[in-house]
Amino acid sequence: MLLEALTHTWPWYIAGPLIGLFVPLLQLVGDKQLGISGNLRHLCSALLPRRIDFLRYDWRGAGAWNLIFALGTLLGGWIGVHLLGTGEIAISPDTQASLHALGVHDLSGLVPHEIISWEGLLTVRGFVSVVAGGFLVGFGTAYAGGCTSGHAISGLSNFQLRSLFAVLGFFAGGLLATHLLLPLLF
Repeated sequence: MLLEALTHTWPWYIAGPLIGLFVPLLQLVGDKQLGISGNLRHLCSALLPRRIDFLRYDWRGAGAWNLIFALGTLLGGWIGVHLLGTGEIAISPDTQASLHALGVHDLSGLVPHEIISWEGLLTVRGFVSVVAGGFLVGFGTAYAGGCTSGHAISGLSNFQLRSLFAVLGFFAGGLLATHLLLPLLF
């Protein structure tokens, strides 16, 4: 029965509260906050020479647990796909229709091969989607002082006003990109 539950998608009303309960557990057990984007800084501080002032800090004390959490996330994803997964990706019929209307027809993998591939990268829409989009996500994360998971899960649960503004900005940017940029780009 447990294996059956692990191999199927969980509804939002179960997965959401479980994620939500993880945040206070982190606070109670170790006074930690959930977030992923800070791991890049921790990893660079651990691996790169300490010539850059931004990377001169005690990454072991500040982020070792978070690096382990990120590694566990990757390992859990691999286990979910290779040991528990069916290999099928559930995309709603409405989303499929919207993507087809934009000219994206190959929905067989994790990402649209027409955009996110070496061949797709050489097209305008692939370059804008991957390179420009990646730059904007990285810049936005640095400017906002955290990623969507950090602000939306940890920040909002701690009643941080800057996290509310960041989350509103993330959603507004996503809506603008979906309804204005994607139709122009595709």
